[in-house]
Amino acid sequence: MFIIKYKKIFVSISVILVSLSIFSIFFFGLNLGIDFKGGSLLEVEYTNSRPEQSLIESAIKPLQLGEILVQPMGENGFSIKTRDVTEKERSSMMQALGNDAVEKSFTSIGPSVGAELVRKSIISFILVALGIIFWIAFSFRKVSKPVSSWRYGIIAIISLIHDVTISAGVFAFLGYLTGAEVDTLFVVAILTVLGLSVSDTIVVFDRIRENIRVGHYKTFEETVGRSLNQVYTRSIATSSTVIIALLALVFFGPTSTRVFAIMLTAGMFFGTYSSIFLASPLLVISKNLNKE
Repeated sequence: MFIIKYKKIFVSISVILVSLSIFSIFFFGLNLGIDFKGGSLLEVEYTNSRPEQSLIESAIKPLQLGEILVQPMGENGFSIKTRDVTEKERSSMMQALGNDAVEKSFTSIGPSVGAELVRKSIISFILVALGIIFWIAFSFRKVSKPVSSWRYGIIAIISLIHDVTISAGVFAFLGYLTGAEVDTLFVVAILTVLGLSVSDTIVVFDRIRENIRVGHYKTFEETVGRSLNQVYTRSIATSSTVIIALLALVFFGPTSTRVFAIMLTAGMFFGTYSSIFLASPLLVISKNLNKE
């Protein structure tokens, strides 16, 4: 009953976190990678010692390839991101990098492909959200009192928006610190966060539904509070196990998936928080507003 008793405090914490995340997104911005805005990515590795990053930037600058982003990769390599380049410009880049530079990979994506990916990503988010609402509403169709089944779905979506917004805010801050860019892994991470978050919320809602059917408790507030007491230990233990595995990937995994792992870790943490400290209190608040 502790969570329901202080529900306004926990909801306020979520509002503050979401507000800070929105500020982070607008202030720091999300760095769109070539997957979304188009461009070229060249990854090279030096057979001898890796030169200074400033020397690489100075060597490429005369080629007039627009905005250039050079980042260290591994022990002896660099990743070089530019506008979409021709085959001739690609050869010029390799010559400028020196004879001991070996091309590991080259990716080129046109602006139209990036725009199409943005459109499909937005559609996928919308379809996932609608699917969750309808599925929860259908699953809880026999629970109409004191909160209608549709409200369970809507509150689940509010929790998902909470989790995704905070995760995106964390990513925007990481992008400011490390230059991390939004790519297809970012989209995968967001969709994974949606799945992980809603699974926790459903566990809590399902226990509330079962306790309403049994009718052991006098009030809806007591039902929700007791339901949380029955499931929060399991939810936290399960999430903690996943978070530990993700942290191992953050600290010991490859650089290419590190930001992805950080995103999932943040999403898992705040997803567990929202399912326990946000979704259930919102059910009680929704019921009280309906009563008024």
